[in-house]
Amino acid sequence: MSAPLLEVEELRVVYGARAVVDGVSFSLARGEAAALVGASGSGKSQTALALLGLNAPGARLSGAARFAGENLLTLPRRRLDALRGRRIAMAFQEPAASLDPFLSVGAQLCAVLRLRAGLSRAQARARAIELFGLARLPEPERKFDAFPHQLSGGQLQRVAIAMALSCEPALLLADEPTSALDATVAAQVMELLDELRRRLGLAVLIITHDLPLARRFAGVVHVMADGRLVEGGAGAARPLAAAAPRGRAPAQGEASGEAAEILRLERVSVRAGGRGLFAPPSREILKGVSLTLERGRTLAVVGESGAGKTTLARAALRLAPSEGSIRFMGREIGALPEKALRPLRRDMQMVFQDPFGALSPRLRVAAVVAEGLAVHEPSLSRRERDEAAAEALRAVGLDPARRFSRPSTFSGGQRQRIALARALILAPRLVVLDEPTSALDEALRGDVLRLIAALQRERGLSYLLVTHDLAAARALAHRVAVMKDGEIVETGAAEEVLEAPRHAYARALVEAARRLGDGA
Repeated sequence: MSAPLLEVEELRVVYGARAVVDGVSFSLARGEAAALVGASGSGKSQTALALLGLNAPGARLSGAARFAGENLLTLPRRRLDALRGRRIAMAFQEPAASLDPFLSVGAQLCAVLRLRAGLSRAQARARAIELFGLARLPEPERKFDAFPHQLSGGQLQRVAIAMALSCEPALLLADEPTSALDATVAAQVMELLDELRRRLGLAVLIITHDLPLARRFAGVVHVMADGRLVEGGAGAARPLAAAAPRGRAPAQGEASGEAAEILRLERVSVRAGGRGLFAPPSREILKGVSLTLERGRTLAVVGESGAGKTTLARAALRLAPSEGSIRFMGREIGALPEKALRPLRRDMQMVFQDPFGALSPRLRVAAVVAEGLAVHEPSLSRRERDEAAAEALRAVGLDPARRFSRPSTFSGGQRQRIALARALILAPRLVVLDEPTSALDEALRGDVLRLIAALQRERGLSYLLVTHDLAAARALAHRVAVMKDGEIVETGAAEEVLEAPRHAYARALVEAARRLGDGA
């Protein structure tokens, strides 16, 4: 029997007096797929980072991690640098944070290919477009010149995967490779990785909180909890499998009183590009979208990455220029001047997709949460704003005593609660939730979704939920609209759309979610 490609023995990663990885051992053969599964803080990402020497400053590593016979933990920096990218590659969880915002994604991939693979400029461009195609990035030639901020979260993840595969490594570390992807694209990406593994003999270590995905695509699943591998994995896996809410939003007829419209979109269109001499050609992102949301209800807009869901959400709040009619609380706001729109802003709030990037790292949490009050209620004293911030944090289940800490000291789930508190402090009527759980593990996802549902019941909030997570749509939504290529292809009661979709694309979306086991 040949020696394993990767052999980890008694790996420890210690910060100060705390061991975040404590005695982890496992092996991985050439052409094998294995998974490290666990909740946030379990140590799975720290384990993967240790293999490339990428842990944060102050980390003390011990044990062994042998790759093709070489101990990665004791290699000279020059030798480790030679292995990174060429023989061992990593696709990071937050591609937006690992990409340069000032360079196009094509230029960044070409830089890797020219540096690591020694390709010419023309060869690198051709190979980059080919890799983007392999990673299922739509219109790879056009996306080559796109900047990171012009791509959706799912498209950025595919760029990161293309970069990781660029030099045909022997080992790929995939850190939450599908966390920002809808079910259909997630299935495509995992099937692509599986195909490359079999075709190239690529070893893949998947780091994920998604237990069904790990079971489907990994031959061996290692479950981590509190920095250790759990014997057999069953005990730690059970909470992960059961964490996501399985209940359903109340049916349309169960609400008390007659529901009135709070938001109506009619033939709303959004175009991008086309401005300036060197700008890319103009294209239509939203194509005459019409939707209605009733008071106290949740409308979920679902679809693949790049379908236009976030653009729709931004257009609804007048955060993106659009054409067509937008009526909010019975008032036409589509063409309303910004000065006249400003008083309505407190009634329409948005919780953004990325809880890590949406909160200013320079401000303390109390200041972050109370930002809106400084604009909409300037007469309040500093003490009154601070008391309101404390109450908002209490409402979302956070300890108000921690409001003087900075966002970086909070977990992903806690940061999403802070973002909710920032929106709720203004007592809005409508809250737009843009992928509120995409960066969270199963346990945190369930906690946040239950909180969102409870706040709706208590405050009569109306939600426009943008998500690729059909389990989240099932748990929260009264109605579902399925979006593809800037158009609504199907809309109806949540149970009807998610149980028996009529449109072919909607059926494919639901079937892909079932294959990945997300509970939809």
